[in-house]
Amino acid sequence: MGRSLYLVNPLSAIPGYFGADVVAAAGMAPMVGIADLATATVAAFAPAHWQVRLCDEHVAPADPDPPEDFVGLTGKVTQGPRLVELARGYRARGKRVIVGGPYASLEPERVRAVADVLVIGEIEALAPRLFADLEAGRWQNEYVGDRPGLEGSPPPRWDLYPHERALIGCVQTSRGCPFECEFCDVIAYLGRRQRHKPVAAVVDELTRLYALGFRNVFLADDNFTAYRRRTRELLLALRDWNATNTDGPMRFSTQVSLDAARDEPLVALAAAAGIDWVFIGLETPNPDSLRECRKPQNLAHDMSEGVATFLRHGIAVTGGMIVGFDHDGPEIFERQLAFAQALPVPVFSLGALAAPAATPLHARLAAAGRLLPDDPAVAALPWGTNVVPQRMSREELLAGLRSLARALYDPAAFGARMARMAQALAPHPLGVARPSAPRPVEVDAAAVVKHLAKRGADEAALVRRGFALMHAHPQAATALATALFRYAQVRHLYEQGAFWEPVPAAPLGVERPVVLVGARG
Repeated sequence: MGRSLYLVNPLSAIPGYFGADVVAAAGMAPMVGIADLATATVAAFAPAHWQVRLCDEHVAPADPDPPEDFVGLTGKVTQGPRLVELARGYRARGKRVIVGGPYASLEPERVRAVADVLVIGEIEALAPRLFADLEAGRWQNEYVGDRPGLEGSPPPRWDLYPHERALIGCVQTSRGCPFECEFCDVIAYLGRRQRHKPVAAVVDELTRLYALGFRNVFLADDNFTAYRRRTRELLLALRDWNATNTDGPMRFSTQVSLDAARDEPLVALAAAAGIDWVFIGLETPNPDSLRECRKPQNLAHDMSEGVATFLRHGIAVTGGMIVGFDHDGPEIFERQLAFAQALPVPVFSLGALAAPAATPLHARLAAAGRLLPDDPAVAALPWGTNVVPQRMSREELLAGLRSLARALYDPAAFGARMARMAQALAPHPLGVARPSAPRPVEVDAAAVVKHLAKRGADEAALVRRGFALMHAHPQAATALATALFRYAQVRHLYEQGAFWEPVPAAPLGVERPVVLVGARG
Protein backbone atom coordinates (compact mmCIF):
# COMPACT_ATOMS: atom_id res chain seq x y z
CA MET A 1 0.00 0.00 0.00
CA GLY A 2 1.42 3.39 -0.99
CA ARG A 3 1.85 6.25 1.42
CA SER A 4 2.14 10.02 0.97
CA LEU A 5 4.68 12.55 2.20
CA TYR A 6 4.64 16.35 2.42
CA LEU A 7 8.19 17.77 2.65
CA VAL A 8 8.68 21.35 3.87
CA ASN A 9 11.72 23.61 3.83
CA PRO A 10 10.78 26.05 6.66
CA LEU A 11 11.13 29.80 6.43
CA SER A 12 14.41 31.12 7.80
CA ALA A 13 14.34 33.31 10.90
CA ILE A 14 16.18 35.98 8.91
CA PRO A 15 16.80 36.80 5.26
CA GLY A 16 20.25 35.55 4.33
CA TYR A 17 23.17 37.35 2.70
CA PHE A 18 22.65 35.19 -0.38
CA GLY A 19 18.89 34.84 -0.39
CA ALA A 20 16.40 36.65 -2.59
CA ASP A 21 13.86 37.97 -0.08
CA VAL A 22 14.35 41.44 -1.49
CA VAL A 23 12.33 40.43 -4.56
CA ALA A 24 9.14 40.06 -2.52
CA ALA A 25 9.97 43.29 -0.69
CA ALA A 26 10.09 44.99 -4.09
CA GLY A 27 6.54 43.84 -4.80
CA MET A 28 7.23 40.80 -6.97
CA ALA A 29 6.40 37.13 -6.44
CA PRO A 30 8.72 35.51 -3.86
CA MET A 31 11.72 33.56 -5.05
CA VAL A 32 14.81 31.87 -3.67
CA GLY A 33 18.40 32.63 -4.53
CA ILE A 34 19.43 28.96 -4.60
CA ALA A 35 17.01 26.06 -5.09
CA ASP A 36 16.62 23.98 -1.91
CA LEU A 37 18.56 20.77 -2.36
CA ALA A 38 17.46 19.06 0.86
CA THR A 39 13.76 18.52 0.17
CA ALA A 40 14.35 17.62 -3.49
CA THR A 41 16.96 15.05 -2.43
CA VAL A 42 14.83 13.43 0.29
CA ALA A 43 11.95 13.21 -2.18
CA ALA A 44 14.18 11.15 -4.47
CA PHE A 45 14.53 8.45 -1.81
CA ALA A 46 10.80 7.93 -1.42
CA PRO A 47 9.52 4.72 -3.07
CA ALA A 48 8.18 5.23 -6.58
CA HIS A 49 4.62 4.34 -5.56
CA TRP A 50 4.53 7.03 -2.85
CA GLN A 51 2.91 10.40 -3.47
CA VAL A 52 5.30 13.21 -2.56
CA ARG A 53 4.69 16.96 -2.45
CA LEU A 54 7.29 19.65 -1.75
CA CYS A 55 7.02 23.11 -0.22
CA ASP A 56 9.68 25.79 0.11
CA GLU A 57 8.32 28.43 2.46
CA HIS A 58 10.60 31.02 0.89
CA VAL A 59 8.39 30.68 -2.20
CA ALA A 60 4.97 29.89 -0.67
CA PRO A 61 3.67 29.26 2.88
CA ALA A 62 3.29 25.70 4.05
CA ASP A 63 -0.09 24.01 3.86
CA PRO A 64 -1.47 24.23 7.42
CA ASP A 65 -3.48 21.01 7.11
CA PRO A 66 -1.92 18.80 4.42
CA PRO A 67 -3.72 15.58 3.48
CA GLU A 68 -0.53 13.49 3.31
CA ASP A 69 0.17 10.65 5.76
CA PHE A 70 3.48 12.14 6.91
CA VAL A 71 4.98 15.63 7.12
CA GLY A 72 8.76 15.89 6.77
CA LEU A 73 10.65 18.97 8.02
CA THR A 74 14.29 19.81 7.47
CA GLY A 75 16.47 22.87 7.83
CA LYS A 76 19.53 24.66 9.14
CA VAL A 77 19.93 26.46 12.46
CA THR A 78 18.39 29.70 11.19
CA GLN A 79 15.29 27.71 10.25
CA GLY A 80 15.03 26.11 13.68
CA PRO A 81 12.34 28.38 15.18
CA ARG A 82 9.98 27.95 12.23
CA LEU A 83 10.70 24.22 12.03
CA VAL A 84 9.67 23.75 15.66
CA GLU A 85 6.60 25.96 15.19
CA LEU A 86 5.48 23.93 12.17
CA ALA A 87 6.12 20.61 13.91
CA ARG A 88 4.02 21.59 16.91
CA GLY A 89 1.20 22.82 14.71
CA TYR A 90 1.11 19.69 12.59
CA ARG A 91 1.19 17.37 15.59
CA ALA A 92 -1.64 19.34 17.19
CA ARG A 93 -3.65 18.53 14.05
CA GLY A 94 -2.83 14.84 14.38
CA LYS A 95 -0.16 14.66 11.69
CA ARG A 96 2.84 12.33 11.92
CA VAL A 97 5.93 14.53 11.81
CA ILE A 98 9.41 13.48 10.64
CA VAL A 99 12.26 15.87 11.42
CA GLY A 100 15.79 15.70 10.00
CA GLY A 101 18.56 17.82 8.51
CA PRO A 102 21.50 19.79 9.96
CA TYR A 103 19.61 21.46 12.82
CA ALA A 104 18.07 18.21 14.01
CA SER A 105 21.35 16.31 13.61
CA LEU A 106 23.54 18.79 15.48
CA GLU A 107 21.05 19.58 18.27
CA PRO A 108 18.60 16.67 18.43
CA GLU A 109 17.40 17.55 21.92
CA ARG A 110 15.89 20.78 20.61
CA VAL A 111 13.51 18.94 18.28
CA ARG A 112 13.03 15.51 19.83
CA ALA A 113 9.89 16.53 21.70
CA VAL A 114 8.17 17.82 18.54
CA ALA A 115 9.01 14.87 16.27
CA ASP A 116 7.26 11.54 15.90
CA VAL A 117 10.30 10.37 13.96
CA LEU A 118 13.74 11.97 14.39
CA VAL A 119 16.33 11.39 11.66
CA ILE A 120 19.90 12.17 12.69
CA GLY A 121 22.66 12.28 10.10
CA GLU A 122 22.59 11.48 6.41
CA ILE A 123 19.77 9.57 4.76
CA GLU A 124 21.39 7.44 2.06
CA ALA A 125 22.01 4.25 4.04
CA LEU A 126 18.93 4.39 6.25
CA ALA A 127 16.36 5.43 3.61
CA PRO A 128 15.24 1.89 2.63
CA ARG A 129 14.56 0.90 6.23
CA LEU A 130 12.98 4.26 7.11
CA PHE A 131 10.49 4.22 4.24
CA ALA A 132 9.73 0.51 4.71
CA ASP A 133 8.94 1.12 8.38
CA LEU A 134 6.77 4.13 7.57
CA GLU A 135 4.84 2.17 4.97
CA ALA A 136 4.30 -0.71 7.37
CA GLY A 137 3.16 1.66 10.12
CA ARG A 138 5.84 0.38 12.53
CA TRP A 139 8.40 3.16 12.63
CA GLN A 140 11.01 3.86 15.29
CA ASN A 141 11.21 7.10 17.22
CA GLU A 142 14.75 7.71 15.97
CA TYR A 143 16.95 6.74 13.03
CA VAL A 144 20.68 7.48 12.93
CA GLY A 145 22.47 7.62 9.60
CA ASP A 146 26.18 7.22 9.00
CA ARG A 147 28.45 9.02 6.54
CA PRO A 148 27.94 7.00 3.38
CA GLY A 149 29.53 7.17 -0.02
CA LEU A 150 27.51 9.13 -2.54
CA GLU A 151 27.53 6.53 -5.31
CA GLY A 152 23.92 5.54 -4.62
CA SER A 153 22.49 9.01 -4.09
CA PRO A 154 19.70 9.50 -6.68
CA PRO A 155 19.18 12.70 -8.68
CA PRO A 156 17.02 15.21 -6.75
CA ARG A 157 13.33 15.46 -7.67
CA TRP A 158 13.46 18.97 -9.14
CA ASP A 159 10.23 18.16 -10.99
CA LEU A 160 8.45 18.38 -7.63
CA TYR A 161 10.17 21.59 -6.51
CA PRO A 162 8.98 25.13 -7.47
CA HIS A 163 12.10 25.50 -9.60
CA GLU A 164 10.59 28.27 -11.71
CA ARG A 165 11.05 30.61 -8.68
CA ALA A 166 14.67 29.65 -7.99
CA LEU A 167 17.28 32.01 -9.38
CA ILE A 168 20.01 29.38 -9.62
CA GLY A 169 20.05 25.60 -9.38
CA CYS A 170 22.01 23.47 -6.96
CA VAL A 171 24.16 20.35 -7.27
CA GLN A 172 26.20 18.75 -4.49
CA THR A 173 29.34 17.03 -5.72
CA SER A 174 30.85 16.17 -2.33
CA ARG A 175 30.23 16.19 1.42
CA GLY A 176 32.66 16.93 4.20
CA CYS A 177 35.78 19.07 4.53
CA PRO A 178 39.33 18.06 5.54
CA PHE A 179 40.03 21.37 7.27
CA GLU A 180 39.27 21.94 10.94
CA CYS A 181 38.21 25.57 11.33
CA GLU A 182 37.22 25.89 14.98
CA PHE A 183 33.92 27.69 14.38
CA CYS A 184 32.60 25.49 11.56
CA ASP A 185 29.99 22.78 12.18
CA VAL A 186 30.47 21.07 8.80
CA ILE A 187 32.99 18.60 10.21
CA ALA A 188 30.64 17.82 13.12
CA TYR A 189 27.76 17.08 10.75
CA LEU A 190 29.47 15.70 7.64
CA GLY A 191 32.95 14.77 8.84
CA ARG A 192 36.48 15.59 7.74
CA ARG A 193 36.71 12.77 5.19
CA GLN A 194 35.37 14.27 2.02
CA ARG A 195 33.16 11.91 0.00
CA HIS A 196 32.57 12.49 -3.70
CA LYS A 197 29.63 11.91 -6.01
CA PRO A 198 30.57 10.09 -9.25
CA VAL A 199 31.39 12.54 -12.03
CA ALA A 200 28.79 10.92 -14.31
CA ALA A 201 26.10 11.50 -11.67
CA VAL A 202 27.07 15.17 -11.37
CA VAL A 203 26.82 15.63 -15.13
CA ASP A 204 23.44 13.87 -15.14
CA GLU A 205 22.08 16.23 -12.49
CA LEU A 206 23.37 19.25 -14.41
CA THR A 207 21.76 17.99 -17.60
CA ARG A 208 18.41 17.75 -15.81
CA LEU A 209 18.75 21.31 -14.48
CA TYR A 210 19.76 22.57 -17.93
CA ALA A 211 16.61 21.00 -19.38
CA LEU A 212 14.55 22.93 -16.79
CA GLY A 213 16.05 26.19 -18.05
CA PHE A 214 18.78 26.78 -15.46
CA ARG A 215 21.96 28.41 -16.75
CA ASN A 216 23.48 29.10 -13.32
CA VAL A 217 24.16 26.43 -10.71
CA PHE A 218 25.67 26.55 -7.24
CA LEU A 219 28.03 23.63 -6.59
CA ALA A 220 27.12 23.06 -2.95
CA ASP A 221 30.43 21.74 -1.70
CA ASP A 222 31.88 22.87 1.59
CA ASN A 223 35.30 22.97 -0.07
CA PHE A 224 35.23 22.37 -3.81
CA THR A 225 39.01 22.36 -4.23
CA ALA A 226 40.03 20.29 -1.20
CA TYR A 227 41.19 17.29 -3.25
CA ARG A 228 42.92 18.59 -6.34
CA ARG A 229 43.01 15.35 -8.35
CA ARG A 230 39.27 14.90 -7.96
CA THR A 231 38.66 18.60 -8.63
CA ARG A 232 40.58 18.43 -11.91
CA GLU A 233 38.69 15.32 -13.00
CA LEU A 234 35.35 16.98 -12.36
CA LEU A 235 36.34 20.31 -13.93
CA LEU A 236 37.49 18.57 -17.11
CA ALA A 237 34.13 16.79 -17.31
CA LEU A 238 32.23 20.05 -16.74
CA ARG A 239 34.30 21.81 -19.40
CA ASP A 240 33.58 19.08 -21.95
CA TRP A 241 29.89 18.88 -21.03
CA ASN A 242 29.51 22.65 -21.25
CA ALA A 243 30.96 22.61 -24.75
CA THR A 244 27.98 20.49 -25.89
CA ASN A 245 25.32 22.93 -24.64
CA THR A 246 23.72 24.69 -27.59
CA ASP A 247 21.73 27.36 -25.69
CA GLY A 248 24.63 28.93 -23.87
CA PRO A 249 27.00 27.44 -21.31
CA MET A 250 26.14 26.70 -17.71
CA ARG A 251 27.87 29.02 -15.23
CA PHE A 252 28.85 27.83 -11.78
CA SER A 253 29.55 29.31 -8.37
CA THR A 254 30.98 27.43 -5.42
CA GLN A 255 32.96 27.64 -2.16
CA VAL A 256 36.73 27.27 -2.23
CA SER A 257 39.62 27.69 0.15
CA LEU A 258 42.08 30.51 -0.43
CA ASP A 259 44.90 27.99 -0.84
CA ALA A 260 43.43 27.00 -4.24
CA ALA A 261 44.91 30.24 -5.59
CA ARG A 262 48.37 28.73 -5.17
CA ASP A 263 47.50 26.34 -7.99
CA GLU A 264 46.95 28.79 -10.85
CA PRO A 265 46.46 26.09 -13.53
CA LEU A 266 43.59 24.75 -11.42
CA VAL A 267 42.02 28.22 -11.26
CA ALA A 268 42.36 28.52 -15.04
CA LEU A 269 40.67 25.14 -15.50
CA ALA A 270 37.86 26.18 -13.14
CA ALA A 271 37.16 29.20 -15.33
CA ALA A 272 37.29 27.10 -18.50
CA ALA A 273 34.74 24.74 -16.96
CA GLY A 274 32.32 27.61 -16.29
CA ILE A 275 33.01 28.76 -12.73
CA ASP A 276 32.62 32.53 -12.66
CA TRP A 277 32.09 33.29 -8.95
CA VAL A 278 33.54 31.79 -5.76
CA PHE A 279 32.97 32.33 -2.06
CA ILE A 280 36.15 32.42 0.05
CA GLY A 281 36.16 32.61 3.83
CA LEU A 282 38.76 35.36 4.18
CA GLU A 283 37.54 35.96 7.77
CA THR A 284 40.10 38.47 9.04
CA PRO A 285 43.39 40.25 8.28
CA ASN A 286 44.50 39.49 11.86
CA PRO A 287 47.02 36.61 11.62
CA ASP A 288 46.69 35.82 15.33
CA SER A 289 42.95 35.32 14.87
CA LEU A 290 43.51 33.05 11.87
CA ARG A 291 45.86 30.89 13.94
CA GLU A 292 43.39 30.92 16.81
CA CYS A 293 40.53 29.60 14.67
CA ARG A 294 42.74 26.95 13.01
CA LYS A 295 42.68 28.47 9.55
CA PRO A 296 46.38 28.36 8.61
CA GLN A 297 45.53 28.02 4.91
CA ASN A 298 44.79 31.77 4.90
CA LEU A 299 48.27 32.45 6.27
CA ALA A 300 50.11 30.41 3.64
CA HIS A 301 49.27 32.83 0.84
CA ASP A 302 48.87 36.59 0.71
CA MET A 303 45.10 37.05 0.76
CA SER A 304 45.08 40.02 -1.61
CA GLU A 305 47.18 38.15 -4.15
CA GLY A 306 45.01 35.05 -3.73
CA VAL A 307 41.87 37.04 -4.57
CA ALA A 308 43.67 38.66 -7.51
CA THR A 309 44.51 35.23 -8.93
CA PHE A 310 40.85 34.36 -9.31
CA LEU A 311 40.01 37.70 -10.91
CA ARG A 312 42.87 37.31 -13.42
CA HIS A 313 40.97 34.31 -14.77
CA GLY A 314 37.55 35.96 -14.91
CA ILE A 315 36.28 34.58 -11.60
CA ALA A 316 34.70 37.09 -9.20
CA VAL A 317 34.99 36.65 -5.43
CA THR A 318 32.66 37.04 -2.46
CA GLY A 319 34.35 37.16 0.94
CA GLY A 320 33.40 35.88 4.37
CA MET A 321 34.29 38.20 7.27
CA ILE A 322 34.17 37.53 11.02
CA VAL A 323 34.84 39.84 13.96
CA GLY A 324 35.09 38.98 17.64
CA PHE A 325 37.90 36.42 17.81
CA ASP A 326 39.79 36.21 21.08
CA HIS A 327 42.67 38.15 19.48
CA ASP A 328 40.36 40.93 18.24
CA GLY A 329 40.29 44.16 20.19
CA PRO A 330 38.15 47.23 19.47
CA GLU A 331 40.60 48.23 16.73
CA ILE A 332 39.52 45.27 14.57
CA PHE A 333 36.59 47.12 12.99
CA GLU A 334 38.73 49.84 11.42
CA ARG A 335 41.24 47.18 10.39
CA GLN A 336 38.59 45.03 8.73
CA LEU A 337 37.15 48.03 6.89
CA ALA A 338 40.54 49.04 5.52
CA PHE A 339 41.19 45.42 4.50
CA ALA A 340 37.86 45.17 2.67
CA GLN A 341 38.13 48.53 0.90
CA ALA A 342 41.52 47.56 -0.53
CA LEU A 343 40.12 44.42 -2.17
CA PRO A 344 38.26 44.03 -5.49
CA VAL A 345 35.47 42.27 -3.58
CA PRO A 346 32.12 44.09 -3.41
CA VAL A 347 30.13 41.58 -1.33
CA PHE A 348 31.11 40.38 2.13
CA SER A 349 29.04 38.20 4.43
CA LEU A 350 29.80 39.74 7.81
CA GLY A 351 29.04 38.44 11.26
CA ALA A 352 30.27 38.22 14.83
CA LEU A 353 32.06 35.06 15.84
CA ALA A 354 29.47 32.51 16.98
CA ALA A 355 29.89 29.03 18.42
CA PRO A 356 27.46 26.57 16.80
CA ALA A 357 26.63 23.41 18.72
CA ALA A 358 29.03 20.48 18.29
CA THR A 359 31.93 22.66 17.11
CA PRO A 360 35.36 22.71 18.78
CA LEU A 361 34.78 26.40 19.50
CA HIS A 362 31.55 25.61 21.35
CA ALA A 363 33.33 23.01 23.49
CA ARG A 364 36.25 25.32 24.28
CA LEU A 365 34.12 28.31 25.24
CA ALA A 366 31.64 26.20 27.21
CA ALA A 367 34.52 24.86 29.29
CA ALA A 368 35.69 28.43 29.88
CA GLY A 369 32.22 29.65 30.85
CA ARG A 370 32.10 32.01 27.87
CA LEU A 371 28.88 30.93 26.18
CA LEU A 372 25.58 32.74 26.55
CA PRO A 373 22.35 30.72 26.80
CA ASP A 374 20.94 32.27 23.61
CA ASP A 375 18.74 30.36 21.23
CA PRO A 376 21.11 29.00 18.55
CA ALA A 377 19.18 30.82 15.84
CA VAL A 378 20.11 34.12 17.50
CA ALA A 379 23.78 33.20 17.37
CA ALA A 380 23.45 32.74 13.60
CA LEU A 381 22.15 36.27 13.05
CA PRO A 382 24.57 38.80 11.57
CA TRP A 383 23.94 41.01 14.60
CA GLY A 384 23.98 38.36 17.33
CA THR A 385 26.35 35.92 18.97
CA ASN A 386 26.41 33.42 21.82
CA VAL A 387 30.10 34.15 22.51
CA VAL A 388 31.41 36.29 25.39
CA PRO A 389 34.30 38.23 23.76
CA GLN A 390 37.77 38.18 25.28
CA ARG A 391 39.22 41.63 24.53
CA MET A 392 36.12 43.82 24.44
CA SER A 393 32.68 43.87 25.94
CA ARG A 394 29.74 42.27 24.18
CA GLU A 395 28.27 45.75 23.76
CA GLU A 396 31.46 46.99 22.07
CA LEU A 397 31.47 43.96 19.78
CA LEU A 398 27.88 44.37 18.63
CA ALA A 399 28.15 48.16 18.28
CA GLY A 400 31.35 47.79 16.26
CA LEU A 401 29.77 45.07 14.13
CA ARG A 402 26.80 47.29 13.39
CA SER A 403 29.02 50.20 12.46
CA LEU A 404 31.26 48.04 10.27
CA ALA A 405 28.23 46.64 8.44
CA ARG A 406 26.97 50.15 7.74
CA ALA A 407 30.39 51.24 6.52
CA LEU A 408 30.86 48.22 4.25
CA TYR A 409 27.47 48.73 2.66
CA ASP A 410 27.61 52.49 2.47
CA PRO A 411 26.69 53.06 -1.22
CA ALA A 412 29.87 55.01 -1.95
CA ALA A 413 32.09 52.40 -0.28
CA PHE A 414 30.32 49.56 -2.06
CA GLY A 415 30.63 51.40 -5.37
CA ALA A 416 34.36 51.84 -4.84
CA ARG A 417 34.78 48.09 -4.35
CA MET A 418 32.67 47.44 -7.46
CA ALA A 419 35.03 49.68 -9.42
CA ARG A 420 38.04 47.77 -8.10
CA MET A 421 36.44 44.51 -9.21
CA ALA A 422 35.50 45.80 -12.66
CA GLN A 423 39.05 47.01 -13.27
CA ALA A 424 40.68 43.76 -12.06
CA LEU A 425 38.25 41.18 -13.49
CA ALA A 426 39.58 39.64 -16.70
CA PRO A 427 37.25 38.48 -19.48
CA HIS A 428 35.82 35.05 -18.69
CA PRO A 429 36.96 32.33 -21.10
CA LEU A 430 33.33 31.42 -21.87
CA GLY A 431 32.55 35.00 -22.83
CA VAL A 432 29.53 37.07 -21.89
CA ALA A 433 26.95 35.32 -24.10
CA ARG A 434 23.64 34.57 -22.45
CA PRO A 435 20.89 32.07 -23.37
CA SER A 436 18.34 33.09 -25.94
CA ALA A 437 15.54 33.77 -23.44
CA PRO A 438 16.03 34.69 -19.75
CA ARG A 439 13.83 32.91 -17.26
CA PRO A 440 11.07 35.06 -15.67
CA VAL A 441 12.77 34.77 -12.29
CA GLU A 442 15.91 36.29 -13.81
CA VAL A 443 13.85 39.17 -15.20
CA ASP A 444 12.52 39.77 -11.67
CA ALA A 445 16.05 39.75 -10.26
CA ALA A 446 17.10 42.38 -12.81
CA ALA A 447 14.11 44.51 -11.80
CA VAL A 448 15.42 44.54 -8.21
CA VAL A 449 18.42 46.56 -9.36
CA LYS A 450 16.14 49.15 -10.99
CA HIS A 451 14.02 49.23 -7.82
CA LEU A 452 17.19 49.84 -5.78
CA ALA A 453 17.67 53.16 -7.59
CA LYS A 454 14.36 54.38 -6.16
CA ARG A 455 15.44 53.99 -2.54
CA GLY A 456 17.33 57.26 -2.29
CA ALA A 457 19.87 59.57 -3.89
CA ASP A 458 22.86 57.52 -2.73
CA GLU A 459 21.39 54.28 -3.99
CA ALA A 460 20.50 55.89 -7.33
CA ALA A 461 24.10 57.09 -7.62
CA LEU A 462 25.32 53.55 -6.87
CA VAL A 463 23.15 52.08 -9.63
CA ARG A 464 24.30 54.74 -12.09
CA ARG A 465 27.88 54.00 -11.19
CA GLY A 466 27.25 50.30 -11.68
CA PHE A 467 25.84 50.80 -15.17
CA ALA A 468 28.68 53.15 -16.09
CA LEU A 469 31.15 50.47 -15.00
CA MET A 470 29.30 47.89 -17.10
CA HIS A 471 29.68 50.15 -20.12
CA ALA A 472 33.38 50.75 -19.44
CA HIS A 473 34.14 47.13 -18.51
CA PRO A 474 31.72 44.89 -20.43
CA GLN A 475 33.58 41.75 -19.38
CA ALA A 476 32.47 42.52 -15.80
CA ALA A 477 28.82 43.32 -16.61
CA THR A 478 27.38 40.10 -15.18
CA ALA A 479 29.49 40.31 -12.03
CA LEU A 480 28.50 43.94 -11.51
CA ALA A 481 24.79 43.17 -11.96
CA THR A 482 25.11 40.32 -9.46
CA ALA A 483 26.88 42.62 -6.99
CA LEU A 484 24.10 45.20 -7.21
CA PHE A 485 21.48 42.51 -6.64
CA ARG A 486 23.41 41.27 -3.60
CA TYR A 487 23.71 44.83 -2.29
CA ALA A 488 19.92 45.16 -2.45
CA GLN A 489 19.55 41.84 -0.61
CA VAL A 490 22.01 42.80 2.12
CA ARG A 491 20.30 46.15 2.67
CA HIS A 492 17.01 44.26 2.97
CA LEU A 493 18.62 41.88 5.45
CA TYR A 494 19.97 44.71 7.59
CA GLU A 495 16.76 46.71 7.53
CA GLN A 496 14.65 43.69 8.47
CA GLY A 497 16.79 43.35 11.57
CA ALA A 498 16.70 47.07 12.36
CA PHE A 499 20.43 46.92 11.67
CA TRP A 500 20.62 49.87 9.30
CA GLU A 501 20.75 53.50 10.34
CA PRO A 502 20.40 55.95 7.46
CA VAL A 503 23.04 58.66 7.30
CA PRO A 504 22.77 62.04 5.58
CA ALA A 505 23.43 62.07 1.85
CA ALA A 506 26.68 63.54 0.59
CA PRO A 507 26.57 66.62 -1.66
CA LEU A 508 26.06 65.77 -5.31
CA GLY A 509 29.27 64.51 -6.90
CA VAL A 510 31.07 64.14 -3.56
CA GLU A 511 31.79 60.72 -2.12
CA ARG A 512 31.05 60.53 1.58
CA PRO A 513 34.06 59.39 3.62
CA VAL A 514 33.57 55.99 5.19
CA VAL A 515 33.70 56.17 8.96
CA LEU A 516 32.92 53.83 11.79
CA VAL A 517 30.55 55.07 14.44
CA GLY A 518 30.45 53.44 17.84
CA ALA A 519 33.64 51.41 17.47
CA ARG A 520 36.51 52.42 19.70
CA GLY A 521 39.85 52.67 17.88
